[in-house]
Amino acid sequence: MGVTGSGKTTVGQELAAVLHWPFFDADVFHSPANIAKMSSGIPLTDADRMPWLMAISEAINNCLGENQNAVFACSALKAAYRNILHLSESDVKLVYLQGDFNLLYRRLQQRQNHFMKPDMLRSQLDTLEEPTPQEALYVNVGQTLEAIVHHITTTLGL
Repeated sequence: MGVTGSGKTTVGQELAAVLHWPFFDADVFHSPANIAKMSSGIPLTDADRMPWLMAISEAINNCLGENQNAVFACSALKAAYRNILHLSESDVKLVYLQGDFNLLYRRLQQRQNHFMKPDMLRSQLDTLEEPTPQEALYVNVGQTLEAIVHHITTTLGL
């Protein structure tokens, strides 16, 4: 989990590749209306996010039901959103990709062909309710991708 630009997709894909697990990017669960709204620089409301969260929740639930390990990348900005995503399950581990505003903004400026624009970072940070250290593994995204993935796999015993 983390705000836009924190590396959720990049880290998630690399982690999934290292573990040989499937990867699910929450962005593909967004409706065309949500993508159009964000592409226009309009932050999503909780009502906009609810069908998206329910679709991700269903995908996580399917993996749990099939005893299938997987990596999901999702912003999960609020505690209420995380409650929908089965994070209370003992088999679900939350990793919080955390970085400072300047680093994240620079990353967003360099990103090509993505619906989430750099100016949306502030609204995500305003919405963000950080998980407690008991709820999530905190990871500083200022490290190399390899160091981040190594930290996650080592700390979670994967």
